[in-house]
Amino acid sequence: MSKVSPIADNRPEPTVGISGQGMDRVVAKKRPTGRILAFVALAVVAAVFVWWLASMLLGGRSLSVNAQKVFVSDVTVGTFEDFIPLRGRLVPRSTVYLDAIEGGRVEQVLVEDGALVAAGDPIALLSNTNLQLEVLGREAAVTEQLNNMRTIELQLEQNRLSHKRNLVEIDYQVVRLNRSIERQRELAATELVSQSTVDDLQDELDYYVRRREVTLESQATDARMQTQQLQQLRDAGDQLQTSLTFARKNLEDLNVRAPVDGKLSGFNIEVGESIVRGGRLGQIDDPDGYKLNVEIDEFYLGRVDLEQVATAELGNRSYDLKVSKIYPQVNGGQFEVDMVFEDEPTGVRRGQTMQVRLTLGDNSDAVLIPNGAFYQETGGNWVFVVAPDGTEAVRRPVRLGRRNTDVIEVLDGLEPGERVITSPYTSYVGMDRLTLD
Repeated sequence: MSKVSPIADNRPEPTVGISGQGMDRVVAKKRPTGRILAFVALAVVAAVFVWWLASMLLGGRSLSVNAQKVFVSDVTVGTFEDFIPLRGRLVPRSTVYLDAIEGGRVEQVLVEDGALVAAGDPIALLSNTNLQLEVLGREAAVTEQLNNMRTIELQLEQNRLSHKRNLVEIDYQVVRLNRSIERQRELAATELVSQSTVDDLQDELDYYVRRREVTLESQATDARMQTQQLQQLRDAGDQLQTSLTFARKNLEDLNVRAPVDGKLSGFNIEVGESIVRGGRLGQIDDPDGYKLNVEIDEFYLGRVDLEQVATAELGNRSYDLKVSKIYPQVNGGQFEVDMVFEDEPTGVRRGQTMQVRLTLGDNSDAVLIPNGAFYQETGGNWVFVVAPDGTEAVRRPVRLGRRNTDVIEVLDGLEPGERVITSPYTSYVGMDRLTLD
């Protein structure tokens, strides 16, 4: 009996029992499957988090870029030439402006614009009726003042002669009375005449003596007053004469003449045109001396100084220049400087332009990268450095120094032999990593 039981165990179970066992096996299989799925989900989340964390730590945002569309340059060691390219405009070294001292109507134009003139040459003739009438009026005032002066002088001379006649008459009476008194005194001593006769003669003599004193005093007073009046008239006459001289000079200035030797420019007046007082007629340029007027970006304001050297190219010849003047005003982000030639160029014209190379400092050895469009977006604060295998480029902070048209000086952040992207960064300014496909 004991041996039969194991065999009986191999027989089919009752239907109900078989069904129950089947259900128990199904439930047992589902439980481990759920745990596996949960584990996988957690693993995926962890992997995503690790990827995100690694992305943030290792590079932030990235972008795939066609390697053929970027320009890669080497970081090298070389000589940095500290200069900036400029363009200058030729202007005369000295210019004298022609302004109308008095306004008027253009009656004649005697020379053409661009003509060479000598100092004193007539250029144009103006007319001014009001100025002509003013000169005539001042001439009349001067004439009237001269007549007044002559009248006062005549009166002074007449008074002098009148006082002189009075003094002659008085002196005659004094002499006559002195003689009569002497004779009458002799007669009075013999009692031939009375003493009263002598006294009357003495009184008359005293009268003429006092009269002479009064006449002399009157003569001096009249002479002093009339002399003062005459001096005032002379001073007024001098002022009128000076005013007349200026008016005549202004009238003469209507005949416009060249003040200096040179080349006439900007002289575009026409016959019949009205020119206001102080109006610009043109200018006279020195034909033998030119300078370059150059506009420079205000970025270089602190690096430009007097006597700095520059070179200019014209045709097949190079000219040496020096900075002679720095204008203080900054307009539109630029300031102006004047440069003078060491040797004057020939065959040039006012307004002609020349390419200029202004030296800012001495040449020096430095780590260099080519100057490129990337600088506009980065300001020289960062660049994309290409990996050795060329598959990617990573953003790196750098410190750049001086730059010219060709290269930029590297102060920190790059080593010779490394490679950087120097083409424009417009499409990936916000990126931290570029994948080069």
